[in-house]
Amino acid sequence: MIAVAIDENTEAIRDFAEGITFPVLMDPDHLLTELYAISNVPTVVMIDENDRIVHPNWSAFGTDMFREFTGIDSDRQHDRVRAWVGDGRTELTDDEIRASVGDLSVDEEQARLRFRIANELRHRGDEQGAARNYTIAGELAPFDWTIRRAAMPLQGEDPFGAGFMALYDEAQAAGRPYHGITGY
Repeated sequence: MIAVAIDENTEAIRDFAEGITFPVLMDPDHLLTELYAISNVPTVVMIDENDRIVHPNWSAFGTDMFREFTGIDSDRQHDRVRAWVGDGRTELTDDEIRASVGDLSVDEEQARLRFRIANELRHRGDEQGAARNYTIAGELAPFDWTIRRAAMPLQGEDPFGAGFMALYDEAQAAGRPYHGITGY
């Protein structure tokens, strides 16, 4: 098991990862989110030793800290992981796995490109250009939290503050769009 943080603040991740006994990698360029069409965090993708996806994207939590907020019970998720690790049982057929996570739309692909451009502009000191591209990325993919929420701390905004709550309310009103399996 590995964790991948789509963040560039190593110190914040170091504090968050304290006590975790498995590797925590950094992906500040969001390459993994593009590769696996991940649009929210935390997301779990189960991949076997032959690089086969045995369970695609699903929103998962290691504890019940956010249970009241998300309605997700971590025990059910732990059981799912234990069944796979223990005896290879998964709940989905190969066809269900292939059909469960759609490709990114053209707008979502463009949003991720704009997010990358924004990051590069920010690194070069062009805060206005970065802000403009973060905004365009958010407009192109309004429910991609790996873009909208990830842009918050990069622009000095609290990723758990008022902007986050507005994003959460928007996603709730839109039926909680998500690339992956929902209802877990």
